[in-house]
Amino acid sequence: MKVSYKWLSEYVDLKGYTAAELAEKLTRSGIEVDVVENRNKGVDGVVVGYVKTREKHPDADKLSVCTVDVGQGEDLQIVCGAPNVAAGQKVPVAVVGAVLPGDFKIKKAKLRGVESQGMICSAKELGLNDKLLPKEIQEGILVLPEDTSIGASILDVLGIDDEVMELDLTPNRSDCLSMLGAAYEIAAILGRDVKLPDSEQGLHASAVKAADKLSVRITAAEQCSHYAARRIEGVHIGPAPLWMQNRLMAAGIRPINNIVDITNYVLLEYGQPLHAFDAEKLTNGQIDVRLAAEGEKLTTLDDNERELSPHMLLITDGVKPVAIAGVMGGANSEVTSGTTALVLESARFAGGSVRKTSRQLGLRSEASVRFEKEVNPEAVIPALNRAASLIAQYAGGHVNEGIVEARTMTPQPVSIELPLAKVNAYLGTELALLEVKVIFNRLHFPYEEKADETLLVHVPSRRGDITRDVDLIEEIARLYGYDNIPTSLIQGVTTPGALTREQRIRRTIRGLLTGAGLHEVVAYSFTHPDQIGQFRGLYPEAKPIALALPMSEERSVLRTSLIPHLLDTAAYNRNRNINDVAVFEIGKVFISQEEQLTTLPDEKLMLGMLWTGKRDEAHWGAKSPAVDFYDLKGVFETVIADLGIQGVRYTAAQPVGFHPGRTAEISIVSERGTTVLGRIGQLHPALQQAKDLEDTYVLEIELQPLFDYADFTIASVPLPKYPAISRDMAVVVASDVPVGDLVAKVQETAAALLESIEVFDIYTGERLGAGKKSVALALVYRHADRTLTDEEVSELHGSVVRVLEETFRAELRK
Repeated sequence: MKVSYKWLSEYVDLKGYTAAELAEKLTRSGIEVDVVENRNKGVDGVVVGYVKTREKHPDADKLSVCTVDVGQGEDLQIVCGAPNVAAGQKVPVAVVGAVLPGDFKIKKAKLRGVESQGMICSAKELGLNDKLLPKEIQEGILVLPEDTSIGASILDVLGIDDEVMELDLTPNRSDCLSMLGAAYEIAAILGRDVKLPDSEQGLHASAVKAADKLSVRITAAEQCSHYAARRIEGVHIGPAPLWMQNRLMAAGIRPINNIVDITNYVLLEYGQPLHAFDAEKLTNGQIDVRLAAEGEKLTTLDDNERELSPHMLLITDGVKPVAIAGVMGGANSEVTSGTTALVLESARFAGGSVRKTSRQLGLRSEASVRFEKEVNPEAVIPALNRAASLIAQYAGGHVNEGIVEARTMTPQPVSIELPLAKVNAYLGTELALLEVKVIFNRLHFPYEEKADETLLVHVPSRRGDITRDVDLIEEIARLYGYDNIPTSLIQGVTTPGALTREQRIRRTIRGLLTGAGLHEVVAYSFTHPDQIGQFRGLYPEAKPIALALPMSEERSVLRTSLIPHLLDTAAYNRNRNINDVAVFEIGKVFISQEEQLTTLPDEKLMLGMLWTGKRDEAHWGAKSPAVDFYDLKGVFETVIADLGIQGVRYTAAQPVGFHPGRTAEISIVSERGTTVLGRIGQLHPALQQAKDLEDTYVLEIELQPLFDYADFTIASVPLPKYPAISRDMAVVVASDVPVGDLVAKVQETAAALLESIEVFDIYTGERLGAGKKSVALALVYRHADRTLTDEEVSELHGSVVRVLEETFRAELRK
């Protein structure tokens, strides 16, 4: 928002403060001022001149010799090269001794033998932004209105002896998107009064009643809460007064004509957007505010045909749309040079509706910006009357009697109780109630004094950002001055920060895996539907959940497994000659059994690991072997051991996407039962080939069971005092007997006397016979309180052998 210092001074007494000082005070009170721009770029000594005569230069086709009266008693002869100079014009004249932007000093000169006693100036030569002016003026001298006084300083005539503050507003301070809003803010900071414009000055209604020629109806009640209109006849379209054009240009708005300029002027003054329709182009004088129909179209003022969506709010005349509410008017109701009657609109549209429409159509304007942030409901009628009175003054209009309006909702006033004790507790101050009341007086916030030093504050409708007592406390802090608030320690109960159990476990897992040489990756939660088909993961029955607005087909459904993206990572690295890849990811998958979602999917936190290539880096002294199943299993067992989880079992499995003979299902067996964690194994050869990978091993588990079973208890065990006795045995069993079941049965049988058991050899060969294997086990027995005898160990060991024979038909290998 650009705020003119001179314009602002009409509402607030700014004596004693420069624009730079005001900017500093605004910034310190919470509204940042990006820049203070001086509109005078170095103009001095330029006055208004009257071109009495214009003749062709005797020796130059493109030059003219003009006689100009600048109010100094003697006419000046000035040679001018502008194509649009003509006798009878009022123009800016830089007399001899004047200075133009760039420290360009005007001197007497001869042009092709003819003396020139000054310079007739264009807008650009005066340092104005000529892009805000009509094209014909951009290409020639600046022609001033006929009623401009000869000899007057151009600084006063064009209002360029002014400074403009550019406010960088936060979204909550939409009240300062208007000159009056900025005036209230400055008045509060300086402790001065606000002088509001008389919105009905010069507004003399004609005998014709507006309601006889105009009707208003709101069909879309949720999108429009108030619509008001006035009808004005006998208007004459022409340029707006120069002072108004100057103020619009200072705000960065290009003047068009008196009607458009007046609506823009009131928009800047009140923050209330307005729109003018040609009354003769409205069918039967009707206004109906409704939503667009499917496939409905409207050609807007920029001559583009817009296809409308059903959520878009329209202004219609009961037959056809004539404007997109809050965004842009329609070409079919545009005010043109032949317009004589107007319907002037002032309304309150829902900010969300305007925002959605503006973004979808790619149309963003000064009006839409204000509607998006919600306009002041109490400014709708004053802004309408203000514009109508200006049109009556500067366009010769006759305003019909009465306002035609419709309401669907009346906003309720906001009143907030504020105890003084709460103010001081929040700010760490010792303010007296009188000081707080003075601040609210400066803010123009009415209040009532209650018991116990409590104020009931009535918030003006222009401050829609204030809804709670803490908002009022912030206003007190701003006006009291942040620099005046003392520094104090926080009081109250504090809670020391700590990781949750889940966060601690996740951090532990990350540390262990990175310490083992794996790199963490973070992939998209979105994937291609084919990825789900290739690798189903732990939830093969899960349905892919399609995104409503996917970035691309590659990212069109939510993933049900982490492995596909880990495979993509490995393939990406292999394509760049990085063949040894060890990565992991901790992330969520999304599980649902529904084709069309009616409930939110289950979000499962998973751990995925992938390892392919060589186990170690190449070394001259030894050849590094390829990674295998047990490398990945060993890393995972390190994690399990560090988390203190017991009873982890590996069972042969053949899930989709894994190698059918080199895959295991991981579970935890405890007194709670059996809980499946996930799977570990080699990737299926067909999938390896599709991804152009060597032997690749992957693991995917659900983390919630780890959260449940992790035990960080540290238990001390004394060093053994008594000797151990070792026994080795090799048993021959069927080749399909899991070794883990053998080990579990030995542990169950030997119970507390078994200190450790280790598988140190597995052998298959012709000597054993088809379908047989030999498993060699090393057992260590020890008693904690005494020395075991050979007889005890032999008896227990014999029991172990008998149990294996009975359970698995095992035979001791001789």
